[in-house]
Amino acid sequence: MLNFLSRVFGSSRSVSRADIKTKYGIPDTINLSFEITDGKFIITSPDLPGFITQARDQKELLEMVDDAVLTYYDVPENEAVGVFNVIHIDGHGTIMSERAHPVLATR
Repeated sequence: MLNFLSRVFGSSRSVSRADIKTKYGIPDTINLSFEITDGKFIITSPDLPGFITQARDQKELLEMVDDAVLTYYDVPENEAVGVFNVIHIDGHGTIMSERAHPVLATR
């Protein structure tokens, strides 16, 4: 969550999503698994050992996955910029952010 707040209220310096992905080795595609427990989405990734996050609803899901990926790859808060704009969940549909131009899709 701190990465997200930093992206919204933080540095005025412009850093592109592509720059962040390249600098910190964030892959273009990350496989995610999810389950719904007690009305919350619990998201893990077979590609990223120890990766886990949760969200209350679909709107929060993209934000929390984005923040968790930035945290997983140790992107400093002052450099954090969102790398996800869309998540494709096999058999369940697509979640898109309000940000334009999707950059990274997960499956």
